[in-house]
Amino acid sequence: MNRTIRSLAVIFVVLLVASSLIGQETPRDKAKYVPKYRDPVLEEMRTGKERANNRQQAQTQKIRDRQERSQAKEEQAEKRIRFDFTGVQKPDSPQAFESVFHFDPIRQFLTGTCWAFSTTSFFESEVYRLSGRKIKLSEMYTVYHEYLEEARRYVQERGDSFFDEGSEGNALMMVWDRYGIVPAGVYKGELDEDGRYDHEDMTPEMISYLGYLKHSDLWDEDLALSSLRLIMDKYMGTPPERFVYEGADMTPSQFLSEVLRLNLDDYVCVMSTLAQPFHAYGEYEVEMNWWHSKDYYNLPLDQFYGVIKYAIENGYSVRLNGDVSEPGYNGFEDAAIIPTFDIPREYIDQDAREFRFNNETTADDHDVHLVGYLRQGDHDWFLIKDSASSAQHGKFEGYYFYREDYIKLKMLTYIVHQDALKAVVSEFR
Repeated sequence: MNRTIRSLAVIFVVLLVASSLIGQETPRDKAKYVPKYRDPVLEEMRTGKERANNRQQAQTQKIRDRQERSQAKEEQAEKRIRFDFTGVQKPDSPQAFESVFHFDPIRQFLTGTCWAFSTTSFFESEVYRLSGRKIKLSEMYTVYHEYLEEARRYVQERGDSFFDEGSEGNALMMVWDRYGIVPAGVYKGELDEDGRYDHEDMTPEMISYLGYLKHSDLWDEDLALSSLRLIMDKYMGTPPERFVYEGADMTPSQFLSEVLRLNLDDYVCVMSTLAQPFHAYGEYEVEMNWWHSKDYYNLPLDQFYGVIKYAIENGYSVRLNGDVSEPGYNGFEDAAIIPTFDIPREYIDQDAREFRFNNETTADDHDVHLVGYLRQGDHDWFLIKDSASSAQHGKFEGYYFYREDYIKLKMLTYIVHQDALKAVVSEFR
């Protein structure tokens, strides 16, 4: 009985408590923002490490500043061995030469595209010689498409092919044959406001992209060329597919065939080397001949030089290629000769030429356009139109005077109309 009463009493108490809670809210936990606690020991350690790093960086910067000042001082004092032109009887000016028609020299600025400037100038002179028309052509249209062909071969050879700014003159003929050509006013090939050509950012960007393809073993030709076009379009602009010239709508290929009317098969690349049989075609074995063209006709030195001299004396011009890194090559003097401390003039022959090419003291450096001739004293002098910056250093901006010894020893190849070659070389057919 007592147990029952106790149970009922407990139930009564529970119900009484429950009834007292009806209508009351259950307490809730609350959130609040408090300052982040930073452990003072850890903060002290971090601050000390930062101070130590700052001291180290400051010390390193002092060393770098000292090194840069020292390097700048060394560069300021740097000297190059040069030939002393005192006593050399040079031509008075470009006007002293008998020269063919050519447009005024223009600079290639920050590009390695002398091959395009020189060969374009050569064909401008040829257009005038053959038709009497003065038509200025676009150098950069050719450069744009030559880059595409370099890249195409790079992909086809799985990266084992040259890709950079340099090339050879007959690359222009290859490009024109495939893509045609346009007047200078139709495609400038430079988007900067100052109009000065600059490929110092563009070319590394293209090289880096092709390097990525090689690293990734990704050899999709269409992808590679379309991507390179995007890069070049950013820096150079997009070449036209059609344009209007003298009221007629035409393609670049139509402009080449219908306006310029050049037969590119009439032009011959010539070299002079003991490494290949004379009076036969062979490969000019340098890196810039990236497609390994075997279209170079090989001549002994006397005929090699004889064709050059005949051509310029008879109304033709010549596109030259060779070495311009010599003590006797001086833009401030507007001249290029071979000093006797290099080799006496009477010893310049086929063997001396070959020896220097073989040991790489003669290299494939630069391309120019030979546009004039003058016989002065005991020497032949040649007027050279040059797009390089060094040609701007002297009195006659854009021109050099090459003496015959320089051409015989240091010029490696040239392009000339086949009629000039046939007039001198009976073996050529």
